[in-house]
Amino acid sequence: MSIGSGYMRSDPDNLIRLGGGLRGPPFDALPHADPSDDQPRHSGLEARIADLIIPAMADLGYELVRVAVTGKDHPTIQIMADHADGSHFGIEDCEAISHAVGAVLDVDDPIKSAWTLEVSSPGIDRPLTRIKDWNRFAGHQARAEMTIPLDGRKRFVGIVLGADATHARMRLEDGAEVALPLADLRRARLILTDALIEATAADAADKPN
Repeated sequence: MSIGSGYMRSDPDNLIRLGGGLRGPPFDALPHADPSDDQPRHSGLEARIADLIIPAMADLGYELVRVAVTGKDHPTIQIMADHADGSHFGIEDCEAISHAVGAVLDVDDPIKSAWTLEVSSPGIDRPLTRIKDWNRFAGHQARAEMTIPLDGRKRFVGIVLGADATHARMRLEDGAEVALPLADLRRARLILTDALIEATAADAADKPN
């Protein structure tokens, strides 16, 4: 589950509200890493959009979790975001990001055709897109997929052990530990479990609204 809102380029005043749910607990940044360098990895058009919107989001106190562009004739730009300070993320945050990011994209125009902007929270079973995400959710279960096979396989399921500047680490179901090169990681996401739900709810109860 996640919290979301939308923004349509063809109708900037039209906000589409989607779904609802709990956001995860705040991360603990790596002491040896510069948080400003710990950005989600994108390529092509998504990387260009990320570079455009990250400064505007940072000015409002938000962090980018992921950008995804879907569709061809009328693309949808999906922005997943979170509070930089780990505070509660609600529909009003999605709306604030929608307006700020929509204005930036209207000016810089990375997509020439009409597009729709959707903004959401990461949700409980969030993607792991940054080093801080891997360290924040150490001890929880996740799935990962590589672009290049590692030891003959592309897909891994196991317990998150953390990450450094180059590798994310997991303990697999058979007990073996694996170091996944971040440069070759296609996607990774937490698995929704009772333990994750309980940890998220307990931590959210301690955070300011």
